[in-house]
Amino acid sequence: MQIHRLIFNPYEVNTYIISDATGQSIIIDPACCSPEERTVLQSYIEQHRLNPVWLINTHGHFDHVIGNAFVCGTWQVKTAAHRSDLFLMEKAYRQGETFGFPVEPPPVPEVFFEDGDELTVNDVKMTFRHIPGHSPGSIVIALPEEKKVFAGDVLFNGSIGRSDLPGGDYDLLMDGITRKLLTLPPDTAVFPGHGPATSIGEEMLHNPFLTNIQAPNP
Repeated sequence: MQIHRLIFNPYEVNTYIISDATGQSIIIDPACCSPEERTVLQSYIEQHRLNPVWLINTHGHFDHVIGNAFVCGTWQVKTAAHRSDLFLMEKAYRQGETFGFPVEPPPVPEVFFEDGDELTVNDVKMTFRHIPGHSPGSIVIALPEEKKVFAGDVLFNGSIGRSDLPGGDYDLLMDGITRKLLTLPPDTAVFPGHGPATSIGEEMLHNPFLTNIQAPNP
């Protein structure tokens, strides 16, 4: 399994491409917003002879879904998110305008993952954990066998997601992080929606929001 990170748009969103030996791949949070960025994404996929089959959004904020329409128009992918963020995706065009970004309305997701749902794409086995608080429908994507988790804007290297945006809730965010992320093995790699990768153990030791939290038993 390969994980490739591309950083897109002025908000420096991490777009991840997960692929296996067959070339089938999953695109997480396509954030490409300019013709040049779309070319970067397309070139990587074509150069590595990948076949995107899923597009998964960790949440519905416009900076994370700005490339959805391009991906859906370029490859035959299934689209997925959490139902609670559908209202954000429907507002992405207007949100983008507010910040000066032209956002082509993202297609309505075909699949709505709920907490505990699983998805297997050949050798890639994923489970979904619903952790609201940054947005009502924020999900993290865990690969338990690989000890990896794609955290969206829930958990960052040295920080946590904002909870002061519409639909945010600090207490829900912290509860979800405590119960559904800190219970993962400490050596689980964390791939956040912005910034560099980290690990559960590093964040428990050094993240100022988490250092005083006693993780419950898994």
